[in-house]
Amino acid sequence: MTDTTTTPLADNNDALDPLGDADEGLAKNRAKVGSARPSSLLYTYGPGAIMDLPNFSVMPAGLDDWEPIWKRREVVPTILEPRLLNVVRLHLGPQVDALRPFPWQPKKGSMSTEGSDLGLPARVFPQWFRCTGCDYLGPLPRFTYTNTHPFRPDVAQFTHKPCPGRGGRGRREGSPAVPAQHLLTCTNGHLDEFPYTLWVHRGQKCPNAENPDLKMRDANVGKSVGSTIICQSCNATRGMAEAQGAKGRLKLPQTCRGRHPHLGAFFPGCRAQPALIMMGASNLWFPSTQSIIVMPRSDAEQKEALADHLRVELGIDQIRQFADQIAVIRALAGARNIDVAGLTDADIAAAIADVIAPPESEADREERRANWDPIELLIPEWRYLQKPTLFPEQQNNTGLMVTEMQRGPDLHPRIHRVVGVNRMKKVNAVLGFTRLDEMDRVNDVASRLVELTRNGKPSWVPATEDRGEGIFLQLDLDAVGQWERHIESTPLWNSHVEAHRRNFTRRFSETAAAVNPDTRLPGPRYWLVHTLSHILIREMAMYSGYGAASLTERIYAWREEPGREAAAGLLICTTASDSDGTLGGLVALSEPVKLQSIVLAALRRAARCSSDPVCAQRTPSDPEDFLHGAACHTCAFASETSCEKANRFLDRRFLLDLPTAKGPVVPGFFGSTHGL
Repeated sequence: MTDTTTTPLADNNDALDPLGDADEGLAKNRAKVGSARPSSLLYTYGPGAIMDLPNFSVMPAGLDDWEPIWKRREVVPTILEPRLLNVVRLHLGPQVDALRPFPWQPKKGSMSTEGSDLGLPARVFPQWFRCTGCDYLGPLPRFTYTNTHPFRPDVAQFTHKPCPGRGGRGRREGSPAVPAQHLLTCTNGHLDEFPYTLWVHRGQKCPNAENPDLKMRDANVGKSVGSTIICQSCNATRGMAEAQGAKGRLKLPQTCRGRHPHLGAFFPGCRAQPALIMMGASNLWFPSTQSIIVMPRSDAEQKEALADHLRVELGIDQIRQFADQIAVIRALAGARNIDVAGLTDADIAAAIADVIAPPESEADREERRANWDPIELLIPEWRYLQKPTLFPEQQNNTGLMVTEMQRGPDLHPRIHRVVGVNRMKKVNAVLGFTRLDEMDRVNDVASRLVELTRNGKPSWVPATEDRGEGIFLQLDLDAVGQWERHIESTPLWNSHVEAHRRNFTRRFSETAAAVNPDTRLPGPRYWLVHTLSHILIREMAMYSGYGAASLTERIYAWREEPGREAAAGLLICTTASDSDGTLGGLVALSEPVKLQSIVLAALRRAARCSSDPVCAQRTPSDPEDFLHGAACHTCAFASETSCEKANRFLDRRFLLDLPTAKGPVVPGFFGSTHGL
């Protein structure tokens, strides 16, 4: 189902700091105001993001505020996945001991009350509102909150009472208020209210009032851009258009106050310069997540999972107290429903030693994190899918069930293997988030990643378990290697490299200034596999019964390096937190006859675009800096929920022989369109 969101209520009319937390020290409203699926709370509306509700917006709070919610249960559920937990510890520290689901509990019946005391805490943000009846602009306590219907959280709203209206036509019952859209942010992830009072008075105080009333009036079309702020006490006016762009940034406060609304705290000392950002801007919140496909565990991983389970359920102090008494540990584990019946004393002793072992030094962890590559999470999955025999009956407690399929006689010879993933489980964990730039666009990741707790050292992080199905395709590795070496010497690839460099140097945010762009550009084989994945997603959506936005990709494409073999393959899957991800319509397409017709249709469709020849010959040249070639919304782009790179690094010319605007035709991996 969904995770409940609760929000605090400021219910007095006292004056307050217009940039402070309006709910500080006030009564809280614990009523339900909205709901969201776990996947949206993970990727779209996590802690620090702004979630639009029908009549106002809220920001999910940090993990400190989640603790009282889960403490309402005797047992806090956890997700045991050592491989993912180790990556979380690498980034956030060894104190992280668990992955927890969102605080939600299913109901046994429609009228049941199970889980009604659980939910995701949130704060009203932004906390400046504008009256829709009279244009009054003010802080949260100047408005009245109403949420009288227990089964209609969508009618909760703030109203301005009494509202004088425009032209003397007032409304005693009040007029609805909407959040003011302007905010301030910085490259360190801080977010603050826009200082409207200081702005309209150009950094000075109002000469006629200590806390003057303001109005925000939208500009008439054709006269000016943006809204205008008006002081009711001294009649000072100033347009919001002045705050936009590089010149407008110089007129804003030059010092960031270090505010994190999701934590309800300020962190002074930030030296970044604030910038104007709108409430609905796409670069307001970028989640930093890591995910894995759960696979059968090795013996070492089984022991690690046991150690994690003991650490969470029994606690380090209790384990250290009875470390030399295996029988006592067995009894304590049994009381906590930890199955240790089939384990030897040596296995339990090894898990205890793992729990009480001293953590690695901070210097060693920082060195490992600096050298860490996200591909390391994909390598075990790639290796598992390379096993020569995968039986249909192979099913285990991981929930993974795979079947090696026969290749159809007419399947393109450069598609080497096909594997049907009948069942799979994917675990996703949140590390934090960034603003203005995604994680792959920042240079000093440790400082740019916004913390989820006030002390910056969480003991757990939110995670989700998704179940689904999919199809894995592996390309001919030798053919991919030969093709890639040839592509790297072509003018088309050089154009993409130069465009990528320009894209980095022209970023509005300064977080990418010190990054070597060449280290962030995937190689040609990634472009190839990524483009193939997109055209297959578009084609499979017509036959699988799933919408195109429900299908996601997992790309395995990297060169051979010391310690890891080369990869060139893709997994198209659908996952959901409920049974919707396992309907069977996708894996059924892996049957030889169906798959070869789908691949053929996808390649033929990719050979033509209604925007050709413009699309087919699109090559970035100075000053252009787009990160794709022959690809557009008509032929190759996918929805944001499907693509792992936001529709970057796509070019149909890497798939097929298509004409180029400059230079000779680039050899497509699958050859000429006439041979299809």
